[in-house]
Amino acid sequence: MNPSEIRYARTRDGTHVAYQVVGDGPVDLVYITPWITNLEGNWEEPRSERFLMRLASFSRLILFDRRGVGMSDPVPAGPSSGP
Repeated sequence: MNPSEIRYARTRDGTHVAYQVVGDGPVDLVYITPWITNLEGNWEEPRSERFLMRLASFSRLILFDRRGVGMSDPVPAGPSSGP
């Protein structure tokens, strides 16, 4: 089982969020990484790769980069606050 290609979903405001699906089990499992990383970086660390592959062994594992992190679009700048 190999990680799938990275795809992009568009949010209502037009921001693109990078995501990846691994495995084809009967349960959908969304895993949100507790650290700042990116989808490609998840697979470069052997312990992280083993953990993710274990999750994907019994589920359809869905990974994504948060907005403004990794391969997702940056968070849109809000209006600046004046003095």
